[in-house]
Amino acid sequence: MGGTMTAESTEHPRWPLPPTNGYTVDDLFTLPDLPPHTELIDGSLVFVSPQRNFHADVIDLLVSGLRRTVPPELRVKREMTVVIDRRNGPEPDVSLVRREAVKNPMQTFYNVADVLLAVEVVSPDSEARDRDAKPLKYAAAGIPHFWLVEMAGQDNHPVVQVHELGQASGTYALTGIHHDRLKLSVPYDIDIDLTAIDEL
Repeated sequence: MGGTMTAESTEHPRWPLPPTNGYTVDDLFTLPDLPPHTELIDGSLVFVSPQRNFHADVIDLLVSGLRRTVPPELRVKREMTVVIDRRNGPEPDVSLVRREAVKNPMQTFYNVADVLLAVEVVSPDSEARDRDAKPLKYAAAGIPHFWLVEMAGQDNHPVVQVHELGQASGTYALTGIHHDRLKLSVPYDIDIDLTAIDEL
């Protein structure tokens, strides 16, 4: 009997067959035993691979840097689902949301209309999603600001590509690439020393 227990505990969980039209955000929040940070992209569940130190450290660096000067009407959040529509619930690594969107400690998502900035830190397993699929969805949903963060150079420091939504085009335009220091005036006054990642 003990052997059966061991065999069962090493088996992969049995996922239900996807619905004909794909999963919805309701499924994302109600399916039992989904791994942490599962995203919903075009009706498909996307599981996150184990993350590198760089990924976690960049999130920490940006969250603390953004919070240092965040105005009172905004909140900085990490790794929270953003509901775009019934078939899309991505999870930006960092989000800037309106304060009134933060309702209670049990909350599991924000509506895209309340998000002013989405940040994606590129990981090897999510590179195509972070560079292509997610920015297209964020732009189409009207998120005004998008940052893409990569590891670059011999020192493996973060490089931040800053994008703003063009009102006429409805797509993101690259407004700057920041290597050592992220100093911006939108969406508010931000000044983050990117080399401080060495101290984390």
